[in-house]
Amino acid sequence: MKPWFYVDSERQRHQVTEEQLQSLADSGVVRPDTLIWCEGMAAWLASAQAMPGLFKSAAGGPPPPLPGGSPPAMPMKSHDVDYEILGNEMQIVEIELDPGEVVIAEAGGMNYMEDGINFETKMGDGSEASGGGLMGLLKNVGKRMLTGESIFMTHFTNTAPVGKKRVAFAAPYPGKIIPLKLSEYGGEILCEKDAFLCAAKGTAVGIAFQKKLGAGLFGGEGFILQRLKGDGLAFVHAGGHIVKKELRGERLRVDTGCLVAFTSGISYDIERAGNLKSMFFGGEGLFLTTLSGHGTVWLQSLPFSRLADRILANAPSAGGASTGEGSLLGGIGRMLDGN
Repeated sequence: MKPWFYVDSERQRHQVTEEQLQSLADSGVVRPDTLIWCEGMAAWLASAQAMPGLFKSAAGGPPPPLPGGSPPAMPMKSHDVDYEILGNEMQIVEIELDPGEVVIAEAGGMNYMEDGINFETKMGDGSEASGGGLMGLLKNVGKRMLTGESIFMTHFTNTAPVGKKRVAFAAPYPGKIIPLKLSEYGGEILCEKDAFLCAAKGTAVGIAFQKKLGAGLFGGEGFILQRLKGDGLAFVHAGGHIVKKELRGERLRVDTGCLVAFTSGISYDIERAGNLKSMFFGGEGLFLTTLSGHGTVWLQSLPFSRLADRILANAPSAGGASTGEGSLLGGIGRMLDGN
């Protein structure tokens, strides 16, 4: 399949497949006036002019220079915030806000904030992408209620008249915080439920439902994924070490639960983990997550479900053994305090 090229709002050029270009047009990232090109075209054309109907690919090759130098810069929809990630295994992200800038977060994620930062709990994420008037807001709120998510998000604003102020957010379990500039990934990222930590205002935090019954039932993430849309910074967290993979038509099989996030050009499905003997005695579970297509995938080495299972299995109250506390004084102490 021959590639296409398109120019985003920051005048960056991206190479995509025909399928990805169609997906980007459906999601609003590629607009009717977005410049696109493929080999065989004499010049860059607006997508509506080059593809009045379905997108059609031609052949690959380097595109010609942009007409007139570069397209005019489009203003960012999201607030342009700065950040710093602190720590190694228990990380904190400090968001630096200019006066009037806002960062949104799920309830309970804030760690500390400087004087001059005010916060307010609001319904929705405050983005234009999740708009559509009152009915659009109620639709998104209804989705979050059905999936067990809070219908409210906390908005942190630098209300100081001058000077930058910082607010920090911490992950709820050991792992890494991943900064994602959404404009670099086609304006959309799909991630596991509860992975979202915080984002610049203007980022739409929505819900994506799995269309395939098998992937929803056995894929480890259920029927529900989080969809992050926009052109600014968003931060997600995951357990253990993070591995970033670039797929260019390859197929990757992953243990269910180890998937953190992926771009819109990636197809997500499940498959049986080998034969019956491997499924029941191999220790890798009954199913594997399969990822294919063109795009970026983020994987985690320690899903929270795996960490929780190991803790519960070794908890004395659940019948586990206190293998790491074998001293006589430790045993006497537990007897005295009732454990």
